[in-house]
Amino acid sequence: MIRILVVDDETDLELLIRQKFRHKIKEQEYDFVFAENGKVALDKLQQEKDIQLVLSDINMPEMDGLTLLGKINTDLPLVKTIIISAYGDMDNIRTAMNLGAFDFITKPVNFDDLEVTMQKTIAHVQQLQQTLKAINENNIMKMYVDEHVIQFMSNRASEENVLQNETIEASVAFIDICDFTAISEKEPADVVIRLLNLYFDMFSKEIIAHEGIIDKFMGDCLMAVFKGEQHAIRCLEACLAIRDRIESVKNDPQTGFHAKVSIGMNSGEMISGNIGSSSIRRLDYTVIGDAVNTAQRLQTIASGNQILIPAQVSERVKNLFHCESVGMLSLKNKQSSIEGYAVIAKR
Repeated sequence: MIRILVVDDETDLELLIRQKFRHKIKEQEYDFVFAENGKVALDKLQQEKDIQLVLSDINMPEMDGLTLLGKINTDLPLVKTIIISAYGDMDNIRTAMNLGAFDFITKPVNFDDLEVTMQKTIAHVQQLQQTLKAINENNIMKMYVDEHVIQFMSNRASEENVLQNETIEASVAFIDICDFTAISEKEPADVVIRLLNLYFDMFSKEIIAHEGIIDKFMGDCLMAVFKGEQHAIRCLEACLAIRDRIESVKNDPQTGFHAKVSIGMNSGEMISGNIGSSSIRRLDYTVIGDAVNTAQRLQTIASGNQILIPAQVSERVKNLFHCESVGMLSLKNKQSSIEGYAVIAKR
C-alpha cells in the first residue's frame, strides 16, 4: 500500500481525492493522509514514517508549501513532493523545482494527469528505496566478505566460473589467542564476544594496513592471506605489529585477561578459490595446500607471543628479520620434521 500525504487548506480537495481514487483506496493500493497546512504535515511525517509521497499546495496558513518542501527535501530525502497550486507562474515552478519538488501541477486539477504523475513519482521513490536497500545490503555483506573476495567474485561472469580456482604464490598466517578457551569457560557469552571482537578488530587493522586479506575467523583464531609483491615481508610485518600491540595492551578490567598470540606463518604455492557446495549455494573463498597446512601446524605448537616460520621462509627474509632457530619440529600429520625459526624482530 502506498501512503500519500495531501497538504491543502481547502477541504473540498480531500472530498475530490477520496472520490477520484475510491477504487484504489478500497483495494488498499492507496492510503491518503490529510493535513491543512505545512506545520501539521511535518508533524504527520514525523509520526507516520511510511509516507512516501506528498501532494502539497503552496499558499497555506502557518507554514506554506514551499517552506514545507524545503524541510522535506532536507530531512526526508526519500519522500517526494508534487506541488499542486493555482499559482503556476514560472517563478513558483522554478522555486519549487529548486527546492526539490518532483513535479508541479496547476489547479484546477486534472485528476487523470495527477494520477499519471503520482504513479511516475511513486515508481521513482520505490527505485530509490530499492537502491538504498541494495547499498545497505552491500555494506552489510562487506562486513562478512573481504573486499578482495568481492573483487575476485565480480571478475567471474557466471556461476560456473565462480568455482574455478588458481594457483598462486602467497603467504599465510594463523593467529591464535592463547588460553582464550579458559576465558570462554568461565565468563558470560557477552563478555567473551566483546573480548574476541576487541582482539580481532586489532588484528584486522594491522593485516589490512599491510595489504593482507582476512580469510576467515575460526573460533579464537584468525587466518590471513598475503598476495602480490613482497607478500612474505608484509605478512611478517603484520604478525610483528599484532604481537607488539598485544604486548602493549593492559589486562582487561572485567576479566583480568592479558592476551598473548601464537602465530604460524608460511609462504609458498597454494590453491586459491571457492571451496564448498554449489548445490546448496554455500561457498567459502580460501586458500589450501601444503604451505597452508604447515602454517597452521606451526601455530598449534607456537608458544605465547611466538611467531614460527619454516627454514625456507627464514632464508628468504633473513636480511630483513632477525630469526632464531628453534630446532627440528615434528608437525601433526607430517611424515618428516622441519627446521623451525622464531621471528624475533625486524632488523
